[in-house]
Amino acid sequence: MPGHMKKHPTKAVSVTFSGPLSGMEKALEAMEALGFRKVEEDAVHSTDSVAWRESEHFSNLLFPGSYIAGFRHREGITQVALSEKTGIPRRHISEMENGKRTIGKTNAKKLAKVLNIDSRMLLSV
Repeated sequence: MPGHMKKHPTKAVSVTFSGPLSGMEKALEAMEALGFRKVEEDAVHSTDSVAWRESEHFSNLLFPGSYIAGFRHREGITQVALSEKTGIPRRHISEMENGKRTIGKTNAKKLAKVLNIDSRMLLSV
């Protein structure tokens, strides 16, 4: 029989929401069901917190190409289909999504038309 095991270490995360006051109790109940707990106001402003853009999890979202992948998935389009609809080689789309190739105004306009977004979203991250 295995002996007593230590509890696995977990990383703490602080989450802030905004929304209708009428839904606050339901939101708190849902978060508590997931293991979150309400903390005091001064604990929320702890010096060990990290902005979401600076976190390791979102580090790959710091280039415009990551938005292409997100919008492509939202529209249910593969890289091959996006390539066919825009005339941009699939390899170039992959490189843009991975931050290895710039998008440029012409490609941004082609991609935006197919992905149903404003082309400036791909140029102003």
